[in-house]
Amino acid sequence: MKTNQFINTKSIRIISTALGIVLAAFISGCSDDDPKKEDTPELITKATLTFTPAGGGSPVVVTATDPDGEGVQNIAEDGPINLSKDKTYVLTIGLINGLAQPTDAEYNVTSEVEEEGIEHQFFFAWTNNVFGDPAGNGNVDNRTDPLNYTGGSNSKDANNRPLGLTTTWTSATSAASGTFHVLLKHQPDLKSDTSDSNIGETDLDISFTINIQ
Repeated sequence: MKTNQFINTKSIRIISTALGIVLAAFISGCSDDDPKKEDTPELITKATLTFTPAGGGSPVVVTATDPDGEGVQNIAEDGPINLSKDKTYVLTIGLINGLAQPTDAEYNVTSEVEEEGIEHQFFFAWTNNVFGDPAGNGNVDNRTDPLNYTGGSNSKDANNRPLGLTTTWTSATSAASGTFHVLLKHQPDLKSDTSDSNIGETDLDISFTINIQ
């Protein structure tokens, strides 16, 4: 009888030790100390594009809104963008998450994109030669096509790579109409000197009619 009790007690100790090792490994694997990269696309419910004439004058402002974020409603643009011929504009882009409170950090997406500039880049495309500078049709299809990432401190990121919260544009010298496409990509640990619009997650994808008058 004593022998059986000894065997049972020993077996229990072995099982308990094994369970302890498994539990410790599980807890270690789930530790909150493990670094996790935040690569979730930004939630944007409103984008505001402001074209400010470089020589002074009234800005041209258009917006795109998606009130329910990732809900069933589609984003809606309130354009068109109407610019004067042969004029230079500085374009600034503002982004908000209207599903957050204005006092929440998540509300001002512009600041978040700027702070995480090394993970973000705006790409642009347009049709029908509506701009004289930059020439061409934008860098959505080809990253190396000309784009003026100038005009403000947030034109480029901390690595001096394109960001695009501020850019510079000169309209065509003659009347034209086309489309203007804005694409924001989120590229954590992916943005480089050669990363293009196919890399990363899409934070914003909007298109406006644009008129040069």
